[in-house]
Amino acid sequence: MVSRPDFTRRAAIAVALTTGIAACFLSADASAQSVLTKGRQVSFICAFPPGSGADVQVRYLAEKVAAATGMTVVVENKPGAAGNIAAEHVVRSKPDGATVYVHSGTATAGNMHLLAKPPFDVRTSLQAVASISTAPFVLTVDAKSPFKSVQELTAHLKAQGAKASYASSSTSGKVMGEIYKQRAGLETVEVSYRTGQDAMNDMLGGNVAFSTDNAAFSFAQQRNGRVRVLAVSSAERMKAAPEIPTMKEQGVEMDQLGWWGAFVAAGTPEPIVNEWNAVFAKVLNDPATVEFHKSIGADILIASPKDTQDRLRKSVDEWEEFVRIAKIPKN
Repeated sequence: MVSRPDFTRRAAIAVALTTGIAACFLSADASAQSVLTKGRQVSFICAFPPGSGADVQVRYLAEKVAAATGMTVVVENKPGAAGNIAAEHVVRSKPDGATVYVHSGTATAGNMHLLAKPPFDVRTSLQAVASISTAPFVLTVDAKSPFKSVQELTAHLKAQGAKASYASSSTSGKVMGEIYKQRAGLETVEVSYRTGQDAMNDMLGGNVAFSTDNAAFSFAQQRNGRVRVLAVSSAERMKAAPEIPTMKEQGVEMDQLGWWGAFVAAGTPEPIVNEWNAVFAKVLNDPATVEFHKSIGADILIASPKDTQDRLRKSVDEWEEFVRIAKIPKN
């Protein structure tokens, strides 16, 4: 027979254990509680200033997500350090899914090889929640120039030798230009500009022969009659612009395709990651979203968090080779 004191003591221990276990479950449930509920506020972090092409894309997606979920989605612009200021802000944020980095996965991966001492490893410090789109870089010339193909431009550049120059305003554009030079056997001199607008202005002024820039900016300028897009850097033509041939089709072997994704801080609970993936899939399947991305020269890319994380890791490996080819010094 158990004495009353022993029974009382054992009962107290059982209650304490039960309470402790319940508290653990409650804590786990609380930590995984979704932030994606109507009326909640979340932040989309943009790595470029207001009014930029990236800002336009991030704000479009923010509006669509807000409409689809009933949440308040605030866009925070944190430009600088080639996107690292924005990325680090997300890395250091609370891993609850309320702070989302909407940016180029290509550029995010490339920074691992462009910085002498990266402040964090994107492969382990960021958790991918969704892929968004793919887009190539493009080669453009002045709309008034006589060049209608890459072959015609190449013949002109070979005749000019080192007297010819071209414009670049981003790392991906620099890589595209360098690959073109090496594979076509050109001596053309690169001139770096702070923005795509600056590069285009100098090209239209006759100071450089061509420019390598992102599709969103270049297609907009082509619609306005300022430039002619001669080729895309991807191995295959884009659904968004099937009329534009690839560099490969025009004799220059190249496969450089950029992509965008959405990321949160590592450690964000899996249920929240999966919820974000479902939200982005819903938004990206909207025909209006498909048309918007088509207007900026991008194709929609829907993928799981795992596939997007794998794409990020693969991009980090690819950019090691791109940086070597383009001979880009580390900062």
